[in-house]
Amino acid sequence: MPDRALTFGTVAESYERFRPAYPAELFALVTEYAARPLGTALEIGAGTGKATRLFAGRGITLTATDPDPAMLTELRKHVPQDVRTTQASFEDLPVDDSRYDLVYAAASLHWTHPQDRWNRLATLLHPAATFASFGGPFHLADPTVEESVRTARAPFLERDDIPSPDGTPPGDPMQWPGTALRRSEWFTDVRQIAVRRRVTMSPHDYLGHLSTVSAYLVLPPAVREEVFSRIGRVLPERVEMVADITVHLARRRGVGPVS
Repeated sequence: MPDRALTFGTVAESYERFRPAYPAELFALVTEYAARPLGTALEIGAGTGKATRLFAGRGITLTATDPDPAMLTELRKHVPQDVRTTQASFEDLPVDDSRYDLVYAAASLHWTHPQDRWNRLATLLHPAATFASFGGPFHLADPTVEESVRTARAPFLERDDIPSPDGTPPGDPMQWPGTALRRSEWFTDVRQIAVRRRVTMSPHDYLGHLSTVSAYLVLPPAVREEVFSRIGRVLPERVEMVADITVHLARRRGVGPVS
């Protein structure tokens, strides 16, 4: 797992405070696509449980996994007691006879190793069961403000986002992981759905959000504080954010080479 994927536990409480919740609409999209009862579900990279709460308390036997114990400690504060937790990376999850009706990842799939990613996912799913991935860039709505922030951080950090894992350009109609799922021999019926969302934040909360972004977490503390100070000086009184969510859905093939 990339080093940046293991930085979030140091700011687990801030992650919970400053990252926006997921809308209930996502649960409806997943269940409508599944078109079958979801008795069991597995979450990959659950973090503090922002997406866990969408599926908890709905009669689903839910297991939330994350490699960071601090993130799981925070998660336990916000989800029902019947949610099971497992401290493990996706790659370290035991491959046994367990199969799920749903496996999903919220803004975490890009942290998994590409080698055997789709085969491992398929081994976790019942035939014809559902895989869901959702997330998306969280960026400034005003191009002028965005350019000012980019200029402020440029001496220390060229970019703070994560590029597409397979190099798909941002404007292409199908984005990753949908592109990879379409190429996979283990999945079919791949769909991409956009959920439009806008968020208004104070400058303090915007900087709080940045404090949970891995690109800043890997900076030396003094450099990170200097970057935040420079960015803070160019922010307006209200910070408008584009927080669209891209949902990818796919179905495990009923038969295939999964062993």
